Amino acid sequence: MRHKKFFAGIISAAMLFTTSSTFAQAWEDGEVITEVPTEIYMWVQSTPRANYWFNHQAAGYRIKEDGTLDLNTLMVPAIYLYDNIQVEDVIQKRRWKKLPTRGYNKLVGRSELLKFDLKNMTVQVVEKTDLDDTWGALDKDTPGEPVELKSLSDKDVMYKFYRAILAWAKDHNELIIGRSKGILSDEDGDLPINQVPINKIFIPPATP
Repeated sequence: MRHKKFFAGIISAAMLFTTSSTFAQAWEDGEVITEVPTEIYMWVQSTPRANYWFNHQAAGYRIKEDGTLDLNTLMVPAIYLYDNIQVEDVIQKRRWKKLPTRGYNKLVGRSELLKFDLKNMTVQVVEKTDLDDTWGALDKDTPGEPVELKSLSDKDVMYKFYRAILAWAKDHNELIIGRSKGILSDEDGDLPINQVPINKIFIPPATP
């Protein structure tokens, strides 16, 4: 029986939430998206060139081949919505690289699937996609290599974004597990709450 002691409340959370795909469909296919659906995406920060959001509905632990959750690996879809200057910069760079620019007049940003290794404290972009104004895919890029979070400055824009995601995941761990399609292994289910991987990591306070 996998009704484990430190996950009290998970069943009720699972009844309220269901796992969604990377791009949860809160709109019709092909519909121009003028607002980010906040029931799916959470805003983290803005810079002069982009707004940073992550999909709090689809954030979840990797599911192993045996159907159990890998509590050391957190998968989080993210989107970055550009201003006009960043859009033009992306288009110009594609031209320099002699890459196709068809449809890029409707570029609005990009999506990424982020993989957080909570044991080694790294983050990896495993999927990157340029998005048009319907959030349809214009082009995909190759995955990046894992980056150690400690190698990033606490002033770095991406560090602040990753920190916010991990802080949210730490505060909502039971919710993430409760709405997952995977199950806890007996070993993980018996872990004391302070030994759960997300609770063992140190998340420094946010800096201005």
